[in-house]
Amino acid sequence: MSTEVILIGLIVGVVNYLFRYLPLRLSASRASGSLQRGKKALLLDSIGIASICALLIVSSVPDILAHHEKLLPTLTGFITLTACFYKTRSIVLSTLLGALCYGIAFKLL
Repeated sequence: MSTEVILIGLIVGVVNYLFRYLPLRLSASRASGSLQRGKKALLLDSIGIASICALLIVSSVPDILAHHEKLLPTLTGFITLTACFYKTRSIVLSTLLGALCYGIAFKLL
């Protein structure tokens, strides 16, 4: 097995784990007074963004390795997806906005 495949698998695994772990770890700092949520609800919310980001990375890395000009649009989509999810906590809106920004950046560049 190629070391590139192992390295990509490890990176995706670590990032996926962090997307699931960090919301649980940082929940006390982001908890609102009127909304009391348990760790299970927070874990289920974070699985959505972790899955989308893992799929984005795994599906785009081989394409980026072959075509370096696609790096900037992919990063634009990923950063938009992450920032929008952090602000709105809506995986649907975040995914659609990330895809839109990726498409615009791809078309312009």
